[in-house]
Order: sequence, then C-alpha cells, then structure tokens
Amino acid sequence: MSAETAHHGGAHAHGAHQDGASHGSFRGYVTGFVLSVILTAIPFWLVMARPLESALWTGIVIMALAVVQIVVHMIYFLHMNTKSEGGWTILALIFTVTLVAITLVGSLWVMHHLNTNMMPMSAHDARHAP
Repeated sequence: MSAETAHHGGAHAHGAHQDGASHGSFRGYVTGFVLSVILTAIPFWLVMARPLESALWTGIVIMALAVVQIVVHMIYFLHMNTKSEGGWTILALIFTVTLVAITLVGSLWVMHHLNTNMMPMSAHDARHAP
C-alpha cells in the first residue's frame, strides 16, 4: 500500500471520493447525451413543422426546453448536486442565476422605458407642440 493510499484510508484505491462529488459513468454520459439530442430536436421540429399556430407559444415552449436542457447539462455533464464541495457549487449557481436575472430584467426594463419615453414625435404632434 502506498503512502497516499494509506493516508486516505484506501479511499482512492476503490474510487470513492470524500468531497461528495459524483464523477459520471458511461451510462450517465449517454443518458445526458440522449436527453440533450431530444431537447434540441424538439425545438427544431417546432420551428420547422410549425405545429403551434402562435409564435409566442412556440417561443415559450422553446425557452422552457432550453431551461430543461441547462438542467440536464448541469446534472449529467457538470455533475452538480447538493453534495459537491459541501454545497458551495449550488450556492454559487444560485448567486449567478440571481445576478443574471437581475441584469436581464433590468436591461429589458430600461430598454422598454427608453422605447416608450423616447419615441419620435409624429407630424401631428410636431405641429401642436408649444
């Protein structure tokens, strides 16, 4: 038994890790790949075949499937779970998602208000301006 194996109590010799991080298996990677292909093919079909009449609903379904695909990638490829690194990866993810949401919502809010308040005057408004 080497000094490192003896120091860690043989944990590395059997593939167990003490940090709680899961390291994917071939089956996990194949499952993630198949789910990713399906979650990519469905939006492609929605756009090409146009089974939904409303472009709004098509966009909503595509965005929902994109969120599901992000979760699939985080679980199957990035191996994120609540046990990895004592839960710090999930905490960092929550913080990042919060900052991205604030940035996106704030940007959309500012652009909407700029569009509403900075519209050019029509010819009729220009004639009646004081």
